Amino acid sequence: MQILAMKSICPDFRLAMRVVRRYCSRGMVRCGEELVKYSHPSVFGFLSASPTARMSQSIDLGFGRSAAIWSNAHDRMSYQRPNGHTFSLYLRGGAGTRRLDGSPAARGRPGVLCIMPQEHSSEWEITDFSQFVHLYVPDDQMRRMFAETFDRDARLMALPEVTFADAPALARTLRQMTQAIVAGSHLQAEEAMAQTINDFFVDRRYGGMRPCAISGGLAPHVRRRSLEYIEAHLGETIRLQDLAAIGQLSAFHFQRMFRASYGVSPHGWVAHRRVERAKSMLSGMDPIAQIASACGFSSQSHMTRAFKLGTGVTPSAYRQRQ
Repeated sequence: MQILAMKSICPDFRLAMRVVRRYCSRGMVRCGEELVKYSHPSVFGFLSASPTARMSQSIDLGFGRSAAIWSNAHDRMSYQRPNGHTFSLYLRGGAGTRRLDGSPAARGRPGVLCIMPQEHSSEWEITDFSQFVHLYVPDDQMRRMFAETFDRDARLMALPEVTFADAPALARTLRQMTQAIVAGSHLQAEEAMAQTINDFFVDRRYGGMRPCAISGGLAPHVRRRSLEYIEAHLGETIRLQDLAAIGQLSAFHFQRMFRASYGVSPHGWVAHRRVERAKSMLSGMDPIAQIASACGFSSQSHMTRAFKLGTGVTPSAYRQRQ
């Protein structure tokens, strides 16, 4: 019944179903070409099961990341230990929305920010109409972006719960995300996502680093040399044992320590960097087959599959939209 309702109100139903299957369903789902087991739905999944919540438009941002515009009224939502991190901005209404397990006097309104971190449960009552935009980011991708932003171990990432906060910079970029969703512009949406997460990390009220000591993971000099090796060899076959040799570790231990330090596996990091290089090269006139070879893909069709997984669109479509 809910799927039929979504089909009637969502102009891109197939995309919505791909997002649900890839990011929000229970069990084994594909994310960044890796199989990850989720035990709970995401916030998107909980909303999709609601009889009153309505998604008007969505956009697939690749590697399990997505964004959607929702409306809801006369509902009660219970997000029990949701998977992934959700950034939420109220666009219209919201005065009838309150958090039952939070401050009873706090209410939503246009322009306020909520952040729902992974595994943080919350209870909400919605007595009047509200429209909001959500940005969904899996935990591994959030940690990878943190490691890239700060050049720090991904385990130091701090992501607090935020309810009905005034955050003008984040509100501005999430409104840009809304415009990108409406326009169907993947490039604009990617830029808005990157800016939103960067603004979040550099805002000391919300992002930043945990003030705690960590053990294990790769030593700083091994992290640096590993990333330098990857960048220098993106156009070639990159083997786990070659990366492990940089730190004089076994392949097994290197992979575990790399994931601890960066939030994703070496394969996931390389897949992301190859897609990023391909995006940069697509702004030029080189044939896609030549770009595929320069970025380390085995063929043009391999690049097309990996690029669509990482961005939500094919290389040809991405080039046309620039």
